[in-house]
Amino acid sequence: ITFFNASAATMINKYRGESEKLVRCLFRMARHYSPSIIFIDEIDAMARTRGAGQEHDADRRLKSLLFSEMDGIHSGNGGGGGGDEKYVGDGGGAEAFARVVVLATTNIPWDLDEAMRRRLEKRIYVPLPDADGRRELLRLCLKDVETTLTTPAQAQELDAIVEQSAGFSCADVKLLCREAAMMPMRRLLGGATPTEILALRAEGRLATPPPVEGHDFLDALKRTRSSVHDTKMLEKYARWQAQFGSS
Repeated sequence: ITFFNASAATMINKYRGESEKLVRCLFRMARHYSPSIIFIDEIDAMARTRGAGQEHDADRRLKSLLFSEMDGIHSGNGGGGGGDEKYVGDGGGAEAFARVVVLATTNIPWDLDEAMRRRLEKRIYVPLPDADGRRELLRLCLKDVETTLTTPAQAQELDAIVEQSAGFSCADVKLLCREAAMMPMRRLLGGATPTEILALRAEGRLATPPPVEGHDFLDALKRTRSSVHDTKMLEKYARWQAQFGSS
């Protein structure tokens, strides 16, 4: 499957009409190389509610074209939208439109235009990771790091880290692992002069730092804080999921 990664920075142009050309080109390429996936990060930057704030006419035209492209409604050859439409067989002899899936993410789903919300058929809320999720994230982030936490003897320390990281997002867990991975190197270089650092490098000790241990994570937890503090915001996500989310 061909994967197209798009964002508002790549799709919005300061010149009049260029943004619409980019959107049309993106969907034409996706249809040409189908089956394909168009991934749009932070879709709210392109599809906020129409009429909200000081919306420019160019923004409204861009949204209208984006909605039309997602619906698969195109003009004929004269309009430039259907000249190179690609059709694929469905296995039964009949022809169907090229298979293009639009995948989008947003942190503020309540700001999406109603028309965009209808076109996103599956609306999935990804909550904060639970204990099992944080444990798997720790193992995933540490798979290329030499550590003692993966041994059965350190299972209790791993459980303590998982418990103390409650409320952390996936990005927070990744930052925690990065901070903990730096602890052995900080201990090795703590208070060392430039001459001593050069000597350690000559000995090869900097190439293989000590493994990351449980107390490194405990120290990292003192330096790292969760980026999610507003419980009302989490409740807002839950209400939106209950009203518009997919089961």
